[in-house]
Amino acid sequence: MTGVEKIGVQHHHAHIASCMAENGITDKVIGVAFDGTGFGTDGKIWGGEFLVADFAGFERRAHFRYITLAGGDTAVREPWRIGLSYLLDTFGGKFDSLDLPLLRRIDAKKLAAVRSMIERGFNTVPTSACGRLFDAVASIAGVRDEVNFEAQAAIELEMTALADVREWYPFEIVSGDPWQIDVRPMIERIIKDVLAGKPTGWISAAFHNTVAAIIVEICRRLRAAEKIGRVCLSGGTFQNVFLLERTLAGLRAQGFEVFLHAKVPPNDGGVALGQAVIANALLSRSGSRSG
Repeated sequence: MTGVEKIGVQHHHAHIASCMAENGITDKVIGVAFDGTGFGTDGKIWGGEFLVADFAGFERRAHFRYITLAGGDTAVREPWRIGLSYLLDTFGGKFDSLDLPLLRRIDAKKLAAVRSMIERGFNTVPTSACGRLFDAVASIAGVRDEVNFEAQAAIELEMTALADVREWYPFEIVSGDPWQIDVRPMIERIIKDVLAGKPTGWISAAFHNTVAAIIVEICRRLRAAEKIGRVCLSGGTFQNVFLLERTLAGLRAQGFEVFLHAKVPPNDGGVALGQAVIANALLSRSGSRSG
């Protein structure tokens, strides 16, 4: 076990710390950490996180509602599994009345087996990962059901997005500690659009716009609560240029000071820097106490 592991540096906190370190920030920020995988302090898979953080610590203030990841790494390679999980979470008992192309594309036996896993909670893990939400929408919209490399479905979904679309889908923010971002209203509307034959590029753009709108709204609420106007964006999801541009425009229009990565990768390639500065802060604090 390394020294960093012994003092417990959390993955998404490290993402935000790396962005802070690159931009020379030491005060608290609103940190938006979006990626596909990272263990959380509750034993679940995080990846759609809003933190209030500095180097010495963080508070998790909001996250995407947990859905079930069926089959672990297999679900990452087969986005249709994640799409199925979102469909079951959104429609519940009405699921069987859906006549979606996705449900016709997948072998009936495989579909039934994965559905059983999700409903029984067998070989599953809860996740709040934004990267997995992109996978699910890519499959539901008919872009890709299986991938050959990490983020392939999300990349191809982004490539279809139409630049002139400004609409977004509905979502809900559920009060609590932390707040939960409920995208079931969005999934329901996406299904309606798919069944109505709306262009994939329109659906993709509206989905990206929705994620950007969620970021802006959560940051607005956190600024009101915490009096913090600085936002750090980090995590592999922000390699998505369409999402990043819409998010930047929305945050800056609301008067936020936004910080990004330029020299350090936003994905896991930058986590080591964040781990180092957090470890240094924690060890320094520990040393000052013992002295």
